[in-house]
Amino acid sequence: MEAVIAPGFTPEALVHANFEEIKDYCKTQSISLTGGVLMDLGLSSIQLDDPERGFNFESSAPLDMRLNPQADLTAGLVVNFYPASKLADIFYEYGEERKSRQLAQYIVNKRPFNSCRELADAVKIFFAKQSSGKSFRIHPATRAFQALRIYVNRELEVLESTLNDLPDLLAPGARIVVISFHSLEDRIVKNAFKNPLLKDRLKILTKKPIMAGEQETLDNPRSRSAKLRAVERL
Repeated sequence: MEAVIAPGFTPEALVHANFEEIKDYCKTQSISLTGGVLMDLGLSSIQLDDPERGFNFESSAPLDMRLNPQADLTAGLVVNFYPASKLADIFYEYGEERKSRQLAQYIVNKRPFNSCRELADAVKIFFAKQSSGKSFRIHPATRAFQALRIYVNRELEVLESTLNDLPDLLAPGARIVVISFHSLEDRIVKNAFKNPLLKDRLKILTKKPIMAGEQETLDNPRSRSAKLRAVERL
């Protein structure tokens, strides 16, 4: 981390807002980002472990998954009211789920779902029938839950628009450092940093993403999928 963050960097202010609001904030405050931007795209462990937030497979709380509790759309609305075709698109696009259409139809046939546990159990039963009793490396609902969370919070859309805005906000020498946690995020970051239209404005500092070391993954297992990429404004 020390190799890619500008020396002497200290935060100027703390602002509670979505990444995509950074452009308007800089404009209204008449500032440029002299040190840089660190974007940690991972969910807070506090949010993940809070059963009331609706991210946990074992939670009996309502299906929520909103990062912003004031937002209107919840995972429950998506799961219980969207048509099977739309659900399938969400599972495929944001969860890379190969059996997206079959899973979506199964969920439509079994709904309504009132809690995270009910949905997770239903997805587990669906995949158990598909796998002929084989064990699972990860929880079978992982991809479906990821897809719903990304869709509800517009995570990839926000990431892409923010990365497009940042080069215009950075002072020369400032850096963009992004920590992603799955392939969909990393692909957007990689493509944004390698955009040929920005080759004269951004210098790539990480030819390959920096991964967590063995000790860090032991201390914090959730870091095992993290990838760090960085660029510098020319």
